[in-house]
Amino acid sequence: MSTNKSLTNIKIPYLIDLTPLGSNEIGFLTAVEFPAIVPFEIKRVYWTYLTPQDVERGRHAHKELEQFIVAVAGKIEFDLESRDGKFLKYTLDNPAKALYIPKGYWRTIRFTSDAVLLCLASLKYDKDDYIRDYNEFKNAI
Repeated sequence: MSTNKSLTNIKIPYLIDLTPLGSNEIGFLTAVEFPAIVPFEIKRVYWTYLTPQDVERGRHAHKELEQFIVAVAGKIEFDLESRDGKFLKYTLDNPAKALYIPKGYWRTIRFTSDAVLLCLASLKYDKDDYIRDYNEFKNAI
């Protein structure tokens, strides 16, 4: 078994309460900045939407990529697993809350059909950063 040094020093996922500005009369705005709120320099932004409710997305881990995720609409549930077998569950259902996912966590994601996921990513897209095989993920210690 080879050691994958890129998966060492893994941080822990956490929820972030963001500060919305505005009111019910005029609407709200929520902003994030690096490094005060987003713990990495943003290299890529993407969003997913119109995901059928019975579809699970994710089912992968990243070797180096960190993510800062907001449900700008709907509800998104995350099941995360660390390499040492710790399971964490998070729900995003408010655009004033975010989830930080560090590298090295297997994720399974479920969406309500109206959900829009906004992701701020620490790296540009690199297909080689993905671990898509669960057994490979568990053995990448």
